[in-house]
Amino acid sequence: VLFFRLWSLQVLSGDRYLAAAQSNQLRTIRVEAPRGTILDRNGRTIVDNVPGTAVKLWVGDLPKQGRYAVISRLAEVLEVPAAELAKTVDDHRGDPLTPITVKTAVSERKIAYLYEHQEDFPGVQIQQTYLRAYPYRAAAAHLLGYVGEISREELKPRQKRGYRGGDKIGKSGVEATYDEVLRGTAGVAQARFDSLGRQRSPLEPRREPRPGAAVRLTIDIGLQRAAERALRYGIATAKANKEYNANGGAIVALDPRDGAVLAMASSPTYRPSDYVGRIDPKRVAPLLYPDAAKRANYPGLNRATQVEYPPGSTWKPVVALAAMQEHLLSPNEAIQCTPYAEYGRDKQRFRNWNPNTNEPMTLAVALAESCDTYFYNVGDRFYRKDRTRLQEWAERFGFGAPTGLDIGGEADGLIPTPAWRKKAFESDWDRAWNPGDSIQLAIGQKDVTATPLQMARFYAMIANGGKLVTPYVVASVEQPGAEGQESVTLQRFPPDPPRPSGVDPGALAVVRDGLYAATHARDGTSSGTFGTYPIPIAGKTGTAEKVVPLPGYPPGHLEDQSWWCGYGPSDAARIVVCVVIENGGHGGSAAAPAALKVFEQFFGVKGRSIVPQVTD
Repeated sequence: VLFFRLWSLQVLSGDRYLAAAQSNQLRTIRVEAPRGTILDRNGRTIVDNVPGTAVKLWVGDLPKQGRYAVISRLAEVLEVPAAELAKTVDDHRGDPLTPITVKTAVSERKIAYLYEHQEDFPGVQIQQTYLRAYPYRAAAAHLLGYVGEISREELKPRQKRGYRGGDKIGKSGVEATYDEVLRGTAGVAQARFDSLGRQRSPLEPRREPRPGAAVRLTIDIGLQRAAERALRYGIATAKANKEYNANGGAIVALDPRDGAVLAMASSPTYRPSDYVGRIDPKRVAPLLYPDAAKRANYPGLNRATQVEYPPGSTWKPVVALAAMQEHLLSPNEAIQCTPYAEYGRDKQRFRNWNPNTNEPMTLAVALAESCDTYFYNVGDRFYRKDRTRLQEWAERFGFGAPTGLDIGGEADGLIPTPAWRKKAFESDWDRAWNPGDSIQLAIGQKDVTATPLQMARFYAMIANGGKLVTPYVVASVEQPGAEGQESVTLQRFPPDPPRPSGVDPGALAVVRDGLYAATHARDGTSSGTFGTYPIPIAGKTGTAEKVVPLPGYPPGHLEDQSWWCGYGPSDAARIVVCVVIENGGHGGSAAAPAALKVFEQFFGVKGRSIVPQVTD
């Protein structure tokens, strides 16, 4: 009896029991958590989620014979490069328990085809996912950043914090800096699969996923969009003024009282949605490959924080404050503003931007009319007394180092000193700190560079009475409330307390008078733009020469970078705006009109007219 029973089990029913055993493989599946939304300062959603479908592949379920035929068929159906998919599969051979994501945002037609032909696609799993959605398209792209699948290099240091292969993480901007807040906690489910990797039972939840928290920013999306329109307007205005090489720039808007970033625009830009779903290699090439990035003028760079420009005449308030602090200059002292000035043993000639001016000026007037020869004189005084004191004051004002922006990614800028020159150059002549170095430093030219964010921070210091703020973008983390209920604040990120700069209030008052005159006096360098604007605005133009390699031009070709930085209202500032238009010409003809557009949005008041000015 035992013999016949064993024979029955093994021979007559063996195939049935084997099939049942093979169909009874229990598999634990990681269930993606919805990523937290990103809100602007008024609670408007600027990054959201939409449901999508992902096709995943369990490498361990692929047949040993004919696996590349399966990969090729799957790649053809999903319209992904077969060679890239095969390489990804080979890279994951050592981790058969973690599925790879072949494609997200797959159409219903393709999903239906895979379901109908699942016998031909062993190891393929179709899973619900969440895709990032951007209602305002490219707005604030550099600030927000984008999301992508975690790489092996990124996974290694994060495994102890719960990250797993296949997870989506923030790759840049707010998405990266606050990834652990936004990502939520993945859930766990189980299902039964057969030996060919085909799902034989519905998913049974074991632990529900917990959505990520929402992040509220300091930016106003309305002002952000206005800043991006203003940037395009500034570039178009420069080209209309025959500055045909104008091709980029940045705008920063800060609250001078606490450093909150109200808007930050950079051009050219990109769409974070290019990284969602099926990635088009042509679209992302300028963000990944140096040659393509160069052809597209580096759209991945945040020019507000990562690109260093010579500041030109927007730097003159730095020199004015430092000179008054060092008692090298009295604000009421009259210095002749001449068409040119000569310095050094060889009588090197330095020209004023306006060759028709020849009159004595006090400091406020020199700032208003941006007299170069006035500031050459001040630079020479620094050279004769102490060749590093101007630089020390510049560093105290926040130049030469990152501002401390909470999402990072900042360039340092450069404050040139005699010690720096000795390290940076090989020849004795280039290493020497000559009178011309201090003279050109006094007008923001030659070696000195700064980012637009650094310049905005400095003008915030002028506007708020001498306190250096720390710019920040993220205000709080929130738990969204139920329908009809308010969200709950989980964590606030208060701004760092403004740091006193040590500048004399009287010196600041003189500079503020000069910046107000620059926008309202008859010969003020941006009075044509701001003179009739109903809200009193104060600010300074700048026209900075920079070596720009361009096709068809000789080496060492110079282009003018168009600057304007200022604030309003002038007597109780609520906003600081700083604009740079790359290769845009004069500050009064491109950057200043662009800045006005930002003020118009912020105050809700339109300007009456704009008279572009060919000014420094």
